Amino acid sequence: MANKVLLVDDEAGFTQLLKMNLEKSGGYEVMIENDSTQALATALSFQPDAIVLDVVMPGMDGGDVQAQLQQSPRLSKVPVVMLTALVDSAELSEGAVAQAGTTTVLPKPVDLNLLLRVLEEVLPEG
Repeated sequence: MANKVLLVDDEAGFTQLLKMNLEKSGGYEVMIENDSTQALATALSFQPDAIVLDVVMPGMDGGDVQAQLQQSPRLSKVPVVMLTALVDSAELSEGAVAQAGTTTVLPKPVDLNLLLRVLEEVLPEG
């Protein structure tokens, strides 16, 4: 059964490309939400196994969205991979740094192989 991944990023072209690459890699069912203010509702209806969340977005930033997710009993345990252009891979050990339990931060533009590896690490064995 495919792992369900929700992509939340205001850049529609980026999310379409990422969705295509994740689905092509196999094992992922991907849903896109380009409006951060709708991220919680989309996550509640889609019930993802992991969420890939941009940090800088209009309306609500990634931190605001994550705070909403943490308040939801159905979503608080879902692993979150935050993407940010505010740091580069040189600032992060091996391109990724784990933070606050279920959150991993990756530099943007994201390396697809690194994202796939991180998703494999955070997703429950299925």
